[in-house]
Amino acid sequence: MIRSTEAHAARLEAARTLVEDVLIPAEARMDAEDRMPDAARAALRAHGLFGISIPDAFGGLGLTMEEEAGLMLVLGRAAPAYRAVYALNSGGAAQILLRAGSKAQKAQWLPGLASGSRIACFCLSEPEAGSDAAALQTTARREGEGWRLDGRKRWVTNAPEAGMLMVMARTGGEGARGISAFAIDPATPGIHIQPAQSKMGMRGALTADIVFENARIPADALVGAEGDGLKLALAGLDKVRLHLAALSAGLMERLIDEGRAHALRRRQFGKPLADQPAIGALLADSAAEALAARCMALELARARDDGTLRPADAAAAKLFATEALGRVADRVLQVHGGEGYMTGSAVERLYRDVRLLRILDGTSEIQRLVVARGLFSA
Repeated sequence: MIRSTEAHAARLEAARTLVEDVLIPAEARMDAEDRMPDAARAALRAHGLFGISIPDAFGGLGLTMEEEAGLMLVLGRAAPAYRAVYALNSGGAAQILLRAGSKAQKAQWLPGLASGSRIACFCLSEPEAGSDAAALQTTARREGEGWRLDGRKRWVTNAPEAGMLMVMARTGGEGARGISAFAIDPATPGIHIQPAQSKMGMRGALTADIVFENARIPADALVGAEGDGLKLALAGLDKVRLHLAALSAGLMERLIDEGRAHALRRRQFGKPLADQPAIGALLADSAAEALAARCMALELARARDDGTLRPADAAAAKLFATEALGRVADRVLQVHGGEGYMTGSAVERLYRDVRLLRILDGTSEIQRLVVARGLFSA
């Protein structure tokens, strides 16, 4: 649902200017330094992107799913590390607060998340709990008037810059029903953020483990009912999957433009690469998949807005778009030949970046399970 076509068009035009004038020019520096340039971060904040899905009552943009998908198709043209920094603020942490947080918790956390003055982290994965999230072992035990938190979280995006942690911890027995959600200040004694980890791609979006060692947190850090943490986390997955499908479609379109420009510029056998049928075929297959991903993201975003989205369809969109993105990145690198393989080229950077999207927020294997479950339960 697009609430105002004029406002939406203006937002998309502003995003295009941001991408072309600020974000893409800063990509090489961000990749080389593994740090988002201050000017780029300030621009993301100025455009309100830390609060994409947070209601305007808390200072966010409060976009519908269709509006968000349209915006991500544009913003997806820039390196996905940017998205990893800003979108998590209005993603898992904010959505759990909006779904189950108390009035006081929402007032405490959401305005800072929406403005980007606080950076949110979603703490779920552990050394022995990745796709099998219900196997997590971090514990929160009642102690006095509050809780004592112990355990270790792995691969926490934005951890070195954290201003708020949404932590999933075991408060009861085994399995999913024993897990609760906690909104926590990372400055709490006993919370130790480990050094940033080096990654294959997504450089600029910092990732680190977090160790909880006898960390005492107040009783009101619990979000929602005890034992509902994993249910709250999973409830927002369809939104995340559509967001990533739209992002992936935008990235495909960026890669295709890189390939098209190179094919028109580069000459072999006395003529531009664009005149070679094999090169045209690589880009044509890529264009077809990009268009399919774009259509899926927008159509299913409308379905989510009107309440008819099936979880299996959201999983299918994420599965198709991220897998297709990997194929497009590979084809476009092939179009560039040796130049595309050289460190520092845009295609080489994006090739490394996009590989994570088949793992992030549910692997392709998990998406296939969800799609199959939808088929057999229909």
